[in-house]
Amino acid sequence: MALPIVAIIGRPNVGKSTLVNRLCKSRQAIVHDEPGVTRDRTYQDGFWRDRDFKVVDTGGLVFDDDSEFLPEIREQANLALEEAVVALVIVDGQEGVTTADESIAEFLRPHSCKTLVVVNKCESPEQGLAMAAEFWKLGLGEPFPISAIHGVGTGDLLDYVITLFPSKDLDEVSDDPIQLAIIGRPNVGKSSLLNSICGETRAIVSSIRGTTRDTIDTRITHHGKQWKLVDTAGIRRRRSVNYGPEFFGINRSFKAIERSDVCVLVIDALDGVTEQDQRLAGRIEQEGRACLIVINKWDAVEKDSHTMSSMEKDIRAKLYFLDWAEMIFTSAITGQRVEGIFALATLAVDQNRRRISTSVFNEVIAEALRWRSPPTTRGGKQGRIYYGTQVATNPPSFTLFVNEPKLFGETYRRYIERQIREGIGFEGTPIKLFWRGKQQRDVERDLAKHQKGSAKQ
Repeated sequence: MALPIVAIIGRPNVGKSTLVNRLCKSRQAIVHDEPGVTRDRTYQDGFWRDRDFKVVDTGGLVFDDDSEFLPEIREQANLALEEAVVALVIVDGQEGVTTADESIAEFLRPHSCKTLVVVNKCESPEQGLAMAAEFWKLGLGEPFPISAIHGVGTGDLLDYVITLFPSKDLDEVSDDPIQLAIIGRPNVGKSSLLNSICGETRAIVSSIRGTTRDTIDTRITHHGKQWKLVDTAGIRRRRSVNYGPEFFGINRSFKAIERSDVCVLVIDALDGVTEQDQRLAGRIEQEGRACLIVINKWDAVEKDSHTMSSMEKDIRAKLYFLDWAEMIFTSAITGQRVEGIFALATLAVDQNRRRISTSVFNEVIAEALRWRSPPTTRGGKQGRIYYGTQVATNPPSFTLFVNEPKLFGETYRRYIERQIREGIGFEGTPIKLFWRGKQQRDVERDLAKHQKGSAKQ
């Protein structure tokens, strides 16, 4: 059984995201003094006493207006309530009961999950009880006075919430999931791709730029593997972004790249590669993340038998620094080849975590040296590679011990990387090479030690 889910429900600007951050001891949920900041449902991990659980934040509910995103926000709240064990209805104690609160109470009645009224902005425990008393009239049971920003009353609230969870021995116990971040410019189809992978509406899809603001985490199981899929805000040029919700959302997108195991870089097949796509690709390589390039909206492209190969050649020329990344052409709308993303992402993660023995690595280097010797200076001094060894994974990193690093120019260094990839693989992941100067006698001693260690393996 999955971890119990606590849904956070309420009208705009009552402090839902502030409470989520308090309950989960994080700052992931975007908090900003502006209605409608949260739109999709977003998940975080919570822990209290001896219980693990999930907290799902939802957008502010409005029922007397069907303008931009509001019907979609209500649908996201419905989906959150369907999977929740407990729903916390957040209200503003300083404003008292509003018509919007009464509408939300009616909205909640058909749902089967346990509902608790949480009266926020009650900084004083004594006054909080008086402020909370007014909310009995909603007919949802005893109100809990709290202050999300100061933490007043949140411990008592959680003490009661965990008593409503199923028995602890039914909680799911699983390995850490593979974290897959869906990265791209606005409107390339990231949220549509997430929905297609999950088989449900996990994120609001709109042609309006900036619809997704939070990073949206979704856990799924695919062929026995646990995955955490992270949909991110579309990343625009810095000068195009104003301080506010979009600014915070983009910062979370960059953090999603840093904490991911593999990034899915989504490119619009109709627009091709833009300057912003190149910057995102550079960020992925810089962070050393495994990567898969997904060309989305393939169904909208007029094509013949040469279109795919021609487009792949053009895209690879513009994203030349990701020449190691696999590429797949998909349609999030029709589901075309979406299933193939998992196989390629799994391969990329496995290669990113891969470690090889010193002996195998040095066989590849020796073969590369036989095909092409290191360059010689005008003064007759030639570079020498003594040996190399892997020093890290995520990404695979190698140190090459040489006589003088400055004797090896960029052209020869790229040649060595190509030979490593041809001889060993590492599809879907960047690799890093460190060139270190070393005295001959030290090399012979250390090489003997490495060979002895490899023989034991």
